[in-house]
Amino acid sequence: MWSRPERGARGPAPERSRRQITAAAIALADAEGLAAVSMRALAQSLGTGPASLYRYVASRHDLLDLMADAVAGEIDLTAAPSGDWIDDLVGLALQAKAAYVRHPWLLDLNAQRGNAIGPHAVDYLDHALAVLAQAPGSSQQKLETIGLVGGLATLFARQQITATTPPAQTAYLADVAAEGRHPHLLAALATAGPPPSGSPAEWDALFARLLGRLLPGLLS
Repeated sequence: MWSRPERGARGPAPERSRRQITAAAIALADAEGLAAVSMRALAQSLGTGPASLYRYVASRHDLLDLMADAVAGEIDLTAAPSGDWIDDLVGLALQAKAAYVRHPWLLDLNAQRGNAIGPHAVDYLDHALAVLAQAPGSSQQKLETIGLVGGLATLFARQQITATTPPAQTAYLADVAAEGRHPHLLAALATAGPPPSGSPAEWDALFARLLGRLLPGLLS
């Protein structure tokens, strides 16, 4: 798809662009979920017929690829690597997590068929490799690290979106620990802080803290 022209040379002047169609599809998915995104529903939201969209996008599959890559394009890659590869990679990961939180449907899409590789995703990968240029480790290790960090971003985004611990579950865990049959759990709960609330800042801080501890072990 990425190598095909956006529109054929023949025919009337285009009324829309892939960018406009993709933006409308993302807005639809943000509002109603991934299942709501069909060529018919998208055409209705744009005030046109489904047949007109196929002049720009060959299939729903291609449309979903365009949507995923457009979200990848939301990550700001303009800053040059600072020389602190851990801090820079954590910053990219935080942006990726935030993009998933803004567009939860992308978590479902990636779970169904894996990450789409389009122009923006390639730009992200290249930038992440530039960030890691001065980091220890082989190229293979760096690619694996970028993939792992991306997977952790999806995991934390899903947790941030859905994390609500029912009071009854918290009370049960405390009661079980207090029985004395799980001394390690009791000791951990006695010194551990509370889990993150719904605050994005708390989730960002936890994510950054864990990555900061993990990354030196991955690339050493």
